[in-house]
This record gives sequence, structure tokens and C-alpha cells, in this order.
Amino acid sequence: MPAPFSVLHQFPLQSLNTFGIAASARAYLRVTEKEQLLGVYADGAWATLPKLVLGGGSNVLLTGDFDGLVLHIALQGREVLEDTQQHYLVRAAAGENWHAFVQWTLAHGVGGLENLSLIPGTVGAAPIQNIGAYGLEIKDVFHSATVFDPCSGETRVMDAAACRFGYRDSVFKREEGRHLIILDVTFALPKQWQPNLRYAELAAEPGLGNAPTPQQVADAVIAIRRRKLPDPAVIGNAGSFFKNPVVSGAQCAALLERFPNLVHHAQPDGSEKLAAGWLIDQCGWKGRSLGAAGVYPKQALVLVNNGGASGADVVALAKAIQADVQARYGVLLEPEPVFI
Repeated sequence: MPAPFSVLHQFPLQSLNTFGIAASARAYLRVTEKEQLLGVYADGAWATLPKLVLGGGSNVLLTGDFDGLVLHIALQGREVLEDTQQHYLVRAAAGENWHAFVQWTLAHGVGGLENLSLIPGTVGAAPIQNIGAYGLEIKDVFHSATVFDPCSGETRVMDAAACRFGYRDSVFKREEGRHLIILDVTFALPKQWQPNLRYAELAAEPGLGNAPTPQQVADAVIAIRRRKLPDPAVIGNAGSFFKNPVVSGAQCAALLERFPNLVHHAQPDGSEKLAAGWLIDQCGWKGRSLGAAGVYPKQALVLVNNGGASGADVVALAKAIQADVQARYGVLLEPEPVFI
């Protein structure tokens, strides 16, 4: 039986996006139980209205007011399920804060998510973006997700294959899966834990020693991120704004002839991943501003709201950066956040 739900009107969204963009929604519903979703999609007054599903708002750029219904996923709950021979299965509801959940797993003696510490957002958003940092992506520890399908009104479980993970990508960002709403996520975390120190920057962090614990690795990741990235509570931002572009081996070789210091990382399929932050920095954008939007002085990959920036301001800055990088390197940078 669908639960009763209370929709708020002309709701301000500034506190629900980490860029801190001032915008409003025609209607807003805080979703604390699945039955509210059933009610919304069964109610003729709301069923046909455009919907925007929001978690922590850490991967969206609001370019204007939203003339529809915002579904703010605030589902709570986390538990360690039965374990398998090789893994601990840990489940969290979609509305749980991601970093708090990572810390909770560590407090329960379960490692495996520590390299993804301090990433802003919610658990439900993590698979959508296939978030990754310091040599780990969600797909590496993903077991399954429970999703609600508004088209059928049914709830089903999707495994990793069904989620079709890619670099900062999944089926949830594509046409065939964009309508699905994640309710909870289950992770398979290794019983035989080994520290993932493939990134030289992380391996060189003081205090890790020869046999670090999962918590020590988490603390090192947190220290690095705090040095390099702005706190969204202080300076509005959505973390890394552009994806690291992937080019062919031949294109990378041609670029290296012109730019010997080009930062690149070989991929298993023979392609090369370039460092978007390095490209932006070389084009002179680090620390620069365009109106109220700017590029963070400590990390060129992060665009920031210096105070009062609109979504249009951030878009204009992003387009200017894209144009300069493409003109110099022949590479088109693709934004990570979803433009709303």
C-alpha cells in the first residue's frame, strides 16, 4: 500500500547541491521510505511531472530552476549481511552519507572502501557515477543494488554485469537506465584485505609504514584530499569537474612529440588516459576566474563557486576551458557533473 507523502512547493535547492547554486524546484519530496515512491508514481497529479532524483547533490550543476518534482532520496540504514567464503557483504541504504558509511565499515573491522574516503555524496549515487579514487572504483567492490523501476512499479536487484560499469559511467547514466532509482547498495569487501597503494602519491604519504591498516590508509587518503580539494561546505564545488580524457596510443604518441611532459597513463586496451587537470593547468586556468566562477588554485580539475555564481557562470567557465584545451591539444574535455 503506497504511503502518504507530503510535497513542498517552490522549494529552494541551494543547500541540496554542493556547488551552492541558488535555484528552486516547483515541488519537492523528501523520500524516507520506498512506499512514498510508489505513491508518487501512482498519483495522477504527480506521475507525469518531470522528476529529478537528488542524493547529496555532489555531481549536479543546476543551470536554472527545476520545473518539476525533486525526489530527495533520504533512505537510511546499514548492515553487515551474511559473509561468503571470500567476502563480507555490507549493505547501505541509498540516502546514507558516503564518507560516513566508509568510516562505519572501518569501525566494524571491514576494509576495502578506504581509498574512496571523503568523497562527497550518498551511497545511492556511488554506482551511478562509478566513483573512483586512488586506484579503486565502485565496480571493484560492487555486489548488487536494489532499484525501483517507476515504469513498472516493481523493485528488483541488479548485479554488476547489469549495471554495465565504465569509467565514471554506468547504465544509470544511459537512456535505458536513467529512470531507475537506487534504493540500496550491497558491497563485497575482501576478507583477505591487502592495502591498495598503487598510486605513488598515496604510497608516499607519511605514517603508512610497511603494513598499514585499512584505517591508516583511509586517514592518508583523507589527508591528501583535504590538502588538494576544497570543502564544499566552505567553497561550493562538485569535486573533479572534468573526466580524464582517454585517447588512442597513436594520438598520445603524437601529443608527446609536441609536449614531452604530457601526463599520461597506459590503459590495458592500449589506449592512454590523460590528466585533465594537467591539461587545464598548462592552458593557464589554475586559479583564474570568470565572473563568480573560478578554477581552484590548488587543483585545476576543480571548478568553484567563489560566491553568488549561477549555473550559467559555471557553464561559461567550463566552455572556455574546453575551448582552450581543445585548441591546444585537440582533446575535448567531458564534464563529470550532470547539467540540470
